[in-house]
Amino acid sequence: MLPARARLQTIAVASGKGGVGKTNVSVNLAVSLAQLGRRVMLFDADLGLANADLLLGLRPTRTLYDLVEGRVESLEEILVSGPRGMMLVPSASGIASMANLTPAEHAGLIRAFSSFQQPLDVLIVDTSAGVNDAVTSFCKAVQEVLVVVCDEPASLTDAYALIKVLHQDHGLRRFRMICNMISSPEGARRLMRKLTAVCAQYLPDVMLDASGIIPMDEHLRRAVQRRAPVVELYPGSPAGRAFIDLARKVERWPGSDAGLGGIGFFIERMLQSA
Repeated sequence: MLPARARLQTIAVASGKGGVGKTNVSVNLAVSLAQLGRRVMLFDADLGLANADLLLGLRPTRTLYDLVEGRVESLEEILVSGPRGMMLVPSASGIASMANLTPAEHAGLIRAFSSFQQPLDVLIVDTSAGVNDAVTSFCKAVQEVLVVVCDEPASLTDAYALIKVLHQDHGLRRFRMICNMISSPEGARRLMRKLTAVCAQYLPDVMLDASGIIPMDEHLRRAVQRRAPVVELYPGSPAGRAFIDLARKVERWPGSDAGLGGIGFFIERMLQSA
């Protein structure tokens, strides 16, 4: 394994609508970065419909809900080890959004995450679809927001709505874009041209970075059915290679000054924004 980075990368994976493969992107990016030797934590922050554990083939016995309720005191007690040593913070359906936690629950979460002492290179936050208080809180707390979009009118419209809210209401300016389930590179370029043109007209201060294309691939559907990341099950498939390429790009993104063990700062920022 490579030595730990001097800085921690924090990335939120978001989407304007459900059904665009957001959690699949989060899971396969996390495993791909772990394959490259990075120490990765995936935080399943889809607090209503958590399913990252299913796509990883994991069965957690405790979740974030147990931490919020005080049934466990440390993050290590709920962490689940996944493929290539990546770590999952599992969530559970039915948890109220972070905006609805009491001050005591806020403090407990910050304490639990801040006490996490293991070296960490990358924290990936898999948010819920759409725009709600929890999503905006997570996106404001991280350095990079990765927006997943596919070649459908509703996906394009909702991705723009997400970007508009995060920019106009919360001051975010740069968004990394992932075109998912794309039939051809030209389709991805056409999709980015449409979104860029709309943003240039109505949100001129917004910067969109085309960070990756994940092709339509039957291997991805098979991997989901077998509850395993495509990068593990079919690493040579078009989707598998695309996720590795994405991970190599992400490695070049800057990290934060919080340094190793800075996960507590992320949680504190997230709860403050909530």
